[in-house]
Amino acid sequence: MTASPFSPFETHLDRNHALQILKESLAGADDGELFLERSRGEALVFDDGRLRTASYDADQGFGLRAVRGEVTGYAHSTEINETALRKAAETVRLAVGDGGGTLALPPKGKIAPLYAALDPAEGISFATRVALLREIDAFARDLDPRVVQVSASISTSVQEIAILRPEGGLATDIRPMARINVSVIVESNSRRESGSAGGGGRIPLDGLIAPDHWQAQVREALRIALVNLRSVPAPAGVMDVVLGPGWPGILLHEAVGHGLEGDFNRKGHSAFAGLLGSRVASPGVTVIDDGTIPDRRGSISVDDEGNAPARNVLIEDGILVGYMQDRQNARLMGVEPTGNGRRQSYAHAPMPRMTNTFMLGGQDEPAAILADLKDGIYAVGFGGGQVDITNGKFVFSCTEAYRVKNGEVGDPIRGATLIGDGATALQQIRAIGDDLALDPGIGNCGKQGQWVPVGVGLPSLMIGGLTIGGSAA
Repeated sequence: MTASPFSPFETHLDRNHALQILKESLAGADDGELFLERSRGEALVFDDGRLRTASYDADQGFGLRAVRGEVTGYAHSTEINETALRKAAETVRLAVGDGGGTLALPPKGKIAPLYAALDPAEGISFATRVALLREIDAFARDLDPRVVQVSASISTSVQEIAILRPEGGLATDIRPMARINVSVIVESNSRRESGSAGGGGRIPLDGLIAPDHWQAQVREALRIALVNLRSVPAPAGVMDVVLGPGWPGILLHEAVGHGLEGDFNRKGHSAFAGLLGSRVASPGVTVIDDGTIPDRRGSISVDDEGNAPARNVLIEDGILVGYMQDRQNARLMGVEPTGNGRRQSYAHAPMPRMTNTFMLGGQDEPAAILADLKDGIYAVGFGGGQVDITNGKFVFSCTEAYRVKNGEVGDPIRGATLIGDGATALQQIRAIGDDLALDPGIGNCGKQGQWVPVGVGLPSLMIGGLTIGGSAA
């Protein structure tokens, strides 16, 4: 069922009055907009045989922004009315000062819907969802007697936005999100290990709760847990590493993607600053950020400044060819916006952010890549990590990895961390598989206190000379 439209200019504000206030607040500014939002979300968590959490959140408000040079004035309110808007206008005018700016041209590009405008949980009752979580718990325990704990969650949300531009343009979007996750803990001989699986996207919930889907997620979580149950301590040292396809693209996102966002490069904070046109990666490496893939978690029909999203080539055949840009940083760098202006909510100003970031596939057979690995590890699952944007140095923990010697995949290993820096790792890519895959829809990205949903992707890769932090004696 289609969600009821968010129509703030019919229920809360007179559009002509709002536009006049917006124009007054931006007189002498370079850019700005009025961003209005209504959002709601539900989350149910079933843990250790009982419903632990059932939450419902609803919010609405507006954010008013005025930009002059490098300075941004921003004010927001949970009250959507003319009085609150006028007070916000007084605040953002402080950033404009005496003016002197030239208002930027309006957004370009055609905005087309990339997902259905719906509430993803529509028609699926609370009782139905609780019953499903209970069924997931029982199903996981019946699969293997070593399962001692099961956690499962279902979450849905819908964000409705309207963006009024000073030239009078209005962009709207209804952004659904649904996700299901399963985690299991297994125990044998007093040893416990865990495994997790799940995913989703900008899709209705009914497809995720179909038996063939959720049962596959439970089996995958159990498989990973049982793999870890027989794991041995990870080795330590400098080794070649083969990354599996899909979710390992989180390493690309963190270690490389953030370094290609426009604000870090304009300010000279990125390891890639000033390198446009230079070789930054091995031949064959092409990195894309694409916000236009239908139904994906990181996709947006319109960015949070009113721009159409795009398929942006960042690195092409190893050469750095572009950065991800919002309107402010693009203007200051003398380039065009790329549709990457994103914000967590109306309470936050937009900034350059990734959408779905991935590396294109190559020509190598994945099996042949593994066969060429003489002494190293094969990493197919990742957990948390840390990255320093200024130099690209990263540390990532593996949730599923294997020891490989002479092309033979051996024991699973535990306690493995990958240590290196993104710029060097790009130069040390020795083989690129033909098996590009996107993640199952689980990514969230944090930057300057803001969180947005993202997607990642990767083909199988061999990277030479990464440092492995291990637990083996």
